[in-house]
Amino acid sequence: MDFDQLTTFVQVAKLGSFSRAGQKVFRSQSAVSAQIRQLEQSYGAKLLDRTARSVHLTPAGEVLLDYAVRLLRLRDESLQAVADHSDSVQGPVVFGANEATCLYVLPDIFAEYQKRYPLVQISIYRNFSHKILQRLEDGSIDVGIVTLPVRSPNLKVHPVFRDRLMLMVSPDNPLAHRHKVTLEEVAEQPLIFPKTGYTRQVLDKLLRPYRSRLRVAMELPSIGMIKKFVAANAGVSFISESFARDQVKTGEVKLLSLEGVELWRELGLVYRRDRSIPRAAQALIALIREHRKAHASAEAASR
Repeated sequence: MDFDQLTTFVQVAKLGSFSRAGQKVFRSQSAVSAQIRQLEQSYGAKLLDRTARSVHLTPAGEVLLDYAVRLLRLRDESLQAVADHSDSVQGPVVFGANEATCLYVLPDIFAEYQKRYPLVQISIYRNFSHKILQRLEDGSIDVGIVTLPVRSPNLKVHPVFRDRLMLMVSPDNPLAHRHKVTLEEVAEQPLIFPKTGYTRQVLDKLLRPYRSRLRVAMELPSIGMIKKFVAANAGVSFISESFARDQVKTGEVKLLSLEGVELWRELGLVYRRDRSIPRAAQALIALIREHRKAHASAEAASR
């Protein structure tokens, strides 16, 4: 029995598939099967029941799974503990954020972090905020950025980014010459909505009084796609102001305010308050907060 075998076993148990587990651990299906056989020989018990369609844990496998997860976590903690006693900041950091944050908020920060701490290996878990919070709670990731508010007593939260939601239109749209529009005018337009996420929740609530007359032309899975279709004048959408900054500069889209309504999206830096934070993660937290202070100072100076 070794850690590689335990890692493979945990993935098979989680995914219920030898082939998908193999993709996760970068091994062939036959290699995964061989590792499971070796593990079963070591423990002298059948750990998995395999059928044509699925894989299930045996009672012995259920017992081992709990120990395997704990053993792998202890291994990771031991590696981090040794790294934290080094003179330099090193070791792995697992960071969580959604796609938009990864694309539009983090690149400059992570580039600076890599310059300062080249011995750190960053792994990014990209998902929605509620999934990131789950991973933070169970200790699978070290630190994340999520949409606020966060209501968990286990988590420490630092607001780090605030952005205004604005209406995005093509320069060819009849509203493009305006600086402000009413919600009623927006409701008359073909709308392009994100499929899920915070902005979608805000829009569903905001436009509820006009639901009977709304025309949702498209529901798209990414901000990049939404920007492209709005630029092509296929409809209008709402977006965080900074996410469309480049397209506004090039004249591909225009951003308009809503009369009588201000919409804001706020992000927070989040990590467990009841666990020791690895030095590499502490350094990342400090850098993100440093960027936040610099951004706030620049905003204050421009007013």
